[in-house]
Amino acid sequence: MHVRKVAITGLGVVSPVGNDVPTFWNNIKNGVCGVDFITRFDTEDFKVKVAAEVKGFDPLSCLEKPEVRKMDLYCQYAMSAAKQAVEDSGIVGAVDPTRLGVYVGSGIGGMSTFVSETQKLLEKGPRRVSPFFIPMMIGNIAAGNIAIKYGAKGPSLPVVTACATSTNTVGEAYRAIKHGYADAIIAGGAEATITPLAVAGFTSCMALSTRNVPKEASIPFDKRRDGFVMGEGAGILVLEEYEHAKARGAKIYGLLCGYGNTCDAYHVTAPQPEAEGASAALRLAMEEAEYTGGDTVYLNAHGTSTPLNDRVETLAVKKAFGSAAADVHISSTKSMTGHMLGAAGAVEAIAAALSLGEGIVPPTIGYQEPDPDCDLNYTTGGAVKAPISVAFSSSLGFGGHNAVIAIRGEN
Repeated sequence: MHVRKVAITGLGVVSPVGNDVPTFWNNIKNGVCGVDFITRFDTEDFKVKVAAEVKGFDPLSCLEKPEVRKMDLYCQYAMSAAKQAVEDSGIVGAVDPTRLGVYVGSGIGGMSTFVSETQKLLEKGPRRVSPFFIPMMIGNIAAGNIAIKYGAKGPSLPVVTACATSTNTVGEAYRAIKHGYADAIIAGGAEATITPLAVAGFTSCMALSTRNVPKEASIPFDKRRDGFVMGEGAGILVLEEYEHAKARGAKIYGLLCGYGNTCDAYHVTAPQPEAEGASAALRLAMEEAEYTGGDTVYLNAHGTSTPLNDRVETLAVKKAFGSAAADVHISSTKSMTGHMLGAAGAVEAIAAALSLGEGIVPPTIGYQEPDPDCDLNYTTGGAVKAPISVAFSSSLGFGGHNAVIAIRGEN
């Protein structure tokens, strides 16, 4: 089978640090913290009082009022990011609809709808449950609504791999185009789970930071780290067969050139201590991207700010890159966005693509106290310029799911 190159031709973001790509990228480069005290509900009885909420989002910027009423917040975020990416790429009308796909996932789906409709059932009875409950709540519906909106009749694959969800959607979309199953795919993820039930649940499984100081809660690789901060939003990329994109004069942000997908097969929440799966995913992406020791590498790390993840991810980098590990530029944009769960991978892939394009490594903010177990080249204290030749973005999800993508420049 003929192997084709895959370009990134459109980007869209809804995030705690900006609801469009220019705002998001400017804030990421400048170390703007999106973490603050939770405003969605009263946290008096909660151990965790901070999160990275999306701010100033207007669903009417991408949807009509009747559509808004029939979509969970996570789907609204996805529709906004998709609109941005599709318009940025100009893909609609430029490709056969049967060759245009949608790979958009969510780690959890319509959590706020699930909670609100459950309350209706308990308080008012089954007849008051919305007829839209199921199609608002299910985790594939963002992909379905995006496909309907843009007439995308090609392959559709919503992925659910927890925190690795949208790195997998981007990676699987890359493979589908590379091997000829589609000419373009709208790929990414969305999440909106800053609800009392989700915050309580993540707190009970001891995943979240209980340091209720916004700028000191999400501190990846810092010795003081004690858990992740919940984030929300959406990230969407338009991926397109390179020659098709070039022929129509599309803007090309970079070329997807590598993908690794493995599973720890170890534990439902904890990473495998020796980083076997995580390092294998990195190596697979490196091999496909034709990494050489001469490359200048940026890694947008999973970097959750949990004690186990950051230590294991550091070990994974050492195992994958060997003696070159110390030269890899590493940062975690979760220090600014919090952990956007199913949206994290796509948003971080966007950050990696923009880092490659501008030759800028964004910072890991809040870092103060080094950890002997996390001793690599983390970018802290501000963004730095670097002649990046290949950018990686990694995601490590509950259930042991590991996903890594690689991006190179067009030339």
